[in-house]
Amino acid sequence: MAETINEQNITRFKKGDKEYILIGTAHVSPTSAETVKQIILEEKPDTVCIELDPGRYKTMTEKEQWSETNFIKVIKDGKAGLMFVNILLSNYQQKIAKQFDIRSGQEMVEGIAAAKTTGAELVLADRDIQVTFKRVWKGCSFFEKCKLITTIIMSFLDHEEITEEDLEALKTEDMLTAAMTEFGATFKGVKKYLVDERDIYLKEKVKHAPGEKIVAVLGAAHVPGMISRWDDDDDIAKLEEVPPKSKVGKIAGWGIVLALIAMVAMTFSVNPASGWEQTRNWLILTMGGAGLGAIVSLAHPLTILTSIIMAPVSALSPVLATGWFAGLAEAYLKKPKVTDFERLSEDLSHVSGIWKNKITRILLVIIMTNLGCAVGNILGSIGVITIFLNTYL
Repeated sequence: MAETINEQNITRFKKGDKEYILIGTAHVSPTSAETVKQIILEEKPDTVCIELDPGRYKTMTEKEQWSETNFIKVIKDGKAGLMFVNILLSNYQQKIAKQFDIRSGQEMVEGIAAAKTTGAELVLADRDIQVTFKRVWKGCSFFEKCKLITTIIMSFLDHEEITEEDLEALKTEDMLTAAMTEFGATFKGVKKYLVDERDIYLKEKVKHAPGEKIVAVLGAAHVPGMISRWDDDDDIAKLEEVPPKSKVGKIAGWGIVLALIAMVAMTFSVNPASGWEQTRNWLILTMGGAGLGAIVSLAHPLTILTSIIMAPVSALSPVLATGWFAGLAEAYLKKPKVTDFERLSEDLSHVSGIWKNKITRILLVIIMTNLGCAVGNILGSIGVITIFLNTYL
């Protein structure tokens, strides 16, 4: 690595015939946005790399993109959960951005505009956010998933204001090291896929960007990791792969279903009354759990009915989900409007906004009906096993 010069969160170094200028930013800092604009206009680089993937770039540059979201397709593709988490995570940045009267990601907007002004080539250097989320979720342990969800929910209850000085302090190397160490200790799986892998991905994109002078606009947390790995040659194609769904899980799912059906059939053959008890209890718990999940989500009455009716079918099929049917029903009955997309940030400033906004309510319906059905199915299955054992022992 050639000599590295650090100045006010800007890292400059040369490698061969290329000069790199890495700007470490805070995504909601007014100072970061102004710094990005100033550096690009002064340096006039051949290429500007920004920490965005094509999807987020489109969302940021096309104001109507949110309103054109095909919500039915999101549900059918099984991306409702990812979309819900994405909305919740971005909401925290939106709250801080609103506090400073700045658009979240403004430094990226300034980078894009300055690149156009200077005629620099624009490179979208980040990995697809959907791939990142899927790798994070697949790679986290059960307890890390619980902690992550709890942390996201708690962010809604945190109304403590943060000063711009605090934001700027977080960009210093010492503060970043401490923050990343703490984050890595708490969420080892999350850090690996959300931070470490993206350090490598961003590094390779910036490293091989065209031109002799390259400016990269990056979250400050990624810069140390990129610099430490700069001389490594990494294959980013492997980092773009989505872990396939486990066939073992699907086989196990069908095996459990067939075993439960066999238990009920065997119980019926010996004691029909006990067989009916197994069936009745399982149906009540499974259908009731799904219905309760829809009610908690304040779903439309027809959506609640849909979740109750479809719960037994979904519970007996490892490839179908009650929330899929409930979400489609809710999206059809209460189709989101453009205003719902525009009001996302404002509505989510309070926890109650999750239910108020049609977009997040549909996503909540999907998650809660799936959760309710799953809990009911587990309790009902335990009942089936208990009665079966009592019948034969």
